[in-house]
Amino acid sequence: MKNILITGGAGFIGSHLVERVLSDGGARVTIVDNFDDFYASAIKRANIAHHLDQADFEMVEADIADWQAMEELFARSGFDAVVHLAARAGVRPSLERPLLYEESNVRGTYTLLEAARRHSVPRFIFGSSSSVYGINSRVPFSEDDPVSQAISPYAATKIAGEAACHVYSHLYDMRVVCLRFFTVYGARQRPDLAIHKFARLISEGRPLPLFGDGSTRRDYTYIDDIISGVAAAMDYDQSRFEIINLGGSETTELGRLVELLERALDRRAIIEHHPPQPGDVPVTYADVSKARRLLGYEPGTDIEEGINRFVEWFKNQPSK
Repeated sequence: MKNILITGGAGFIGSHLVERVLSDGGARVTIVDNFDDFYASAIKRANIAHHLDQADFEMVEADIADWQAMEELFARSGFDAVVHLAARAGVRPSLERPLLYEESNVRGTYTLLEAARRHSVPRFIFGSSSSVYGINSRVPFSEDDPVSQAISPYAATKIAGEAACHVYSHLYDMRVVCLRFFTVYGARQRPDLAIHKFARLISEGRPLPLFGDGSTRRDYTYIDDIISGVAAAMDYDQSRFEIINLGGSETTELGRLVELLERALDRRAIIEHHPPQPGDVPVTYADVSKARRLLGYEPGTDIEEGINRFVEWFKNQPSK
């Protein structure tokens, strides 16, 4: 039986991956999560509550930047793979607390890589972000594009994480795959992210803040597609180091996104216009040809279907 560590395993993407790995069978899953106050920890605890009594699941409440805690965990566990999804997330909050983002996202990543090296973990998957492309004017974004135009501390920490992964792969023969996620959404999405936040405001009849003229475009990627890509990366056994985009490979304007939510919720949004915010990029758009070639990845959920699925989940939540 494989022994898998998933950091950030109680979060949005992490909890879905836990479900996928456990349902596939043949693996024991340990998660590390510090249940920080970025959003209500009760949400994250609910995400994994139904796994707590499973024999092949363990929850460790700890900070990934805590060297002693990680060293003790790796020393006793004998992991076959690490899927590193834990991070301080969000572009805009990183402008306000850049040092906190550096501590969690850079030091935390180095801590895990060093623990993996010391205990001979052969495989490391790193959850990166489309934000590394910054104000890249070439679309769709390719893994070969330069990442020298980051415009937020969050993006800079993800670039640093990718660089650290390359160093450890090169020096210590560790197989590493860095996955650049493009605007993931779906059931259990964090409440601060646009689709979840907009759905809540529209359903409550409250003003929806729209930054800019509504023409910014994002490559929204449904959670099931992301999890399929991560699962494939966990089995990837070719080159020692790869950076791979995981996106929906289509873009949706912000104004169009609001229209889709209005239709699915059967309510009109009260729009409150604001100037563009620092750190926001005008477009994200994934070239997923490399993911198709190396992972057999094929995004199968378009934005209309994905929004309908999300709203179906959202309407069934006890508290919006």
